[in-house]
Amino acid sequence: MAADTLPNWLASQAAQRPAGVAIRHKQLGIWQESSWQSVHRAVLLAARFLQHKGFGKGDTLVLLSEPRPEALLLSLAAHYLGGVSAPLDAAYPQPQLLDLLHTLRPKFVFAEGQAQVDQVFEAKPDVQLVIYADARGLAAYQHPALSAYAQVVATGAEAAPDLTIGAAANDIAFRFYRLSAQYQLEYRELSHAELLNNGRQLVADEALTDQEQALAARAFAASGHARYLLSPWLLAGFTLNFPENLATRDTDRRELGPTLVAGTAATYQRLYTLTQSRWPLPNSWQFSFVAWALRLSQQRVPVLATLAQWLVILPLQDVLGLRRTRVPLLVGEPLSAEAEQFFRAIGIQVRDWPEELPWQISQIQVIPRQQHALEDYFGLKALRAAL
Repeated sequence: MAADTLPNWLASQAAQRPAGVAIRHKQLGIWQESSWQSVHRAVLLAARFLQHKGFGKGDTLVLLSEPRPEALLLSLAAHYLGGVSAPLDAAYPQPQLLDLLHTLRPKFVFAEGQAQVDQVFEAKPDVQLVIYADARGLAAYQHPALSAYAQVVATGAEAAPDLTIGAAANDIAFRFYRLSAQYQLEYRELSHAELLNNGRQLVADEALTDQEQALAARAFAASGHARYLLSPWLLAGFTLNFPENLATRDTDRRELGPTLVAGTAATYQRLYTLTQSRWPLPNSWQFSFVAWALRLSQQRVPVLATLAQWLVILPLQDVLGLRRTRVPLLVGEPLSAEAEQFFRAIGIQVRDWPEELPWQISQIQVIPRQQHALEDYFGLKALRAAL
């Protein structure tokens, strides 16, 4: 392989298993499949489009999106050109998210739909490129920077075909931003080499193969998801599944039955809370029966343990969509003791893969959006830039 980068591994998978299913995405209740060959072609088309719009080595593509294939493909397209992908967590509190945008003032953005497009234009009216996936509500928008994702593919096909991978192994692939408690801008960076080394460790330790079914219920907005889901996907060549939206992720997980799940403490805590909300009332015979079965599941009494398994444990695993999950990963902060004990009791041995990268303080000063608005109004921003 020419270089140990994400785009090179994508090209390798497309060559080794062109017809294998790389991505599955649920749309309008139906799972849509994309082969490794078609994913590779889509990334090439997107890279040509970005290049046509002025995106080059060292540039940053900011992503404002729930988990969906377009965000992943555009990230890989940015990497193809030697650029950086900077996903912002859509679950981040809105005031902080808006202040992040006003501070970063990105030139190149993937904004999922109308709400995200509006946020970008508020932060940087002169943004160079905004690609969107969901066209609802955007029909009357005339901003020259706007491009539909469908247009990305069409324009990329018309662009010059000569395109070489511009990324090197030590180039930054992902940059993650957040605001600290002191309202300082902090960031983490991951190079292609770091991502792939982390991925190799996971593939080896968990014996991952191309037969895995992984669920991408987050938008790779946390460094752990890029290290322990995106990178292993490219290395092992398994299928990455995207839920229809966040509201359907639990239903889609039950329907899919993934073998690999990479979640945060918040993800597992939410599933634990969901189960607790449906728990039988205390002091009822049903409550006592479930508690009895959970205790038995951890004891070495074959007949009773088997009975508890069939009557309680397996139905609970089905409700959570984890019955087929053999690699449940915990990325980042640890679980609460109660949640950890619950998952262990139902046979889900959550593996802890911490995010070891420290957050670094950026030299960029955080300026709240209200201050940006005042500076624009009084013309102070232009004066500050001139000085």
